[in-house]
Amino acid sequence: MAYQMNFDHLLTYDVGAPGIGLEVTMKLSDVDLVISAKLDTGASNSIFERRYGEQLGLLIESGYRQLFSTATGNFVAYGHNLTMNVADIEFEATVFFAEDEHYNRNVVGRFGGMDHLKVGIVDYDGKLYLSSYDE
Repeated sequence: MAYQMNFDHLLTYDVGAPGIGLEVTMKLSDVDLVISAKLDTGASNSIFERRYGEQLGLLIESGYRQLFSTATGNFVAYGHNLTMNVADIEFEATVFFAEDEHYNRNVVGRFGGMDHLKVGIVDYDGKLYLSSYDE
C-alpha cells in the first residue's frame, strides 16, 4: 500500500555536514533572532545555547527548570515560551535554554519544534519537507 503526504516547503541541506541544518527565527517581544540549528528527531525537546536566550532578554533561570540526560552526561536547561519560525512556519513553543554557558548545541526536537510541523526527510538527497501541523 502506498501513502502520500503533501508539504508546503522544501529545504535542502548538506548531506556531508553533520546533522540536518536549518535556520530558526525566535521572537520575543520586539526582538527577532536568527539561529542556525539542527533538526534532531531523537531529541525530546528543543534546546538552545544560553546566549540566545539572553539576547532575547530572558532571565534564563526564571524559566521552567528541567534536567536532561544524554549519552554523554546530564545538564540543566530552563524552558521559556516564545514564537518560533522555521521555513516561514510560525508557532508558539516552549523551548529550553541551557544553564551552562559552555553548552554549544542548538536543536529543534520533538516538543517545542516538530510537534508543530509535518516533517519528511529524504536524507540521501539532502531534502527536508516541511508544513505546519495545523494545515
